[in-house]
Amino acid sequence: METVIELLTNMSHSTTEGMFGVGAIFIYFIVIVAVSIYRIKEGQKEGHH
Repeated sequence: METVIELLTNMSHSTTEGMFGVGAIFIYFIVIVAVSIYRIKEGQKEGHH
């Protein structure tokens, strides 16, 4: 959590390119978490082999 706070703090002092970069990092993180949740739910539907 400390890393996220530091990213947000540094983003406010950054250039426009830096803000887009930090935004891209957050979008990438959200996509990773969403895909992980989706795959876990799909695995639960299939049951055990």
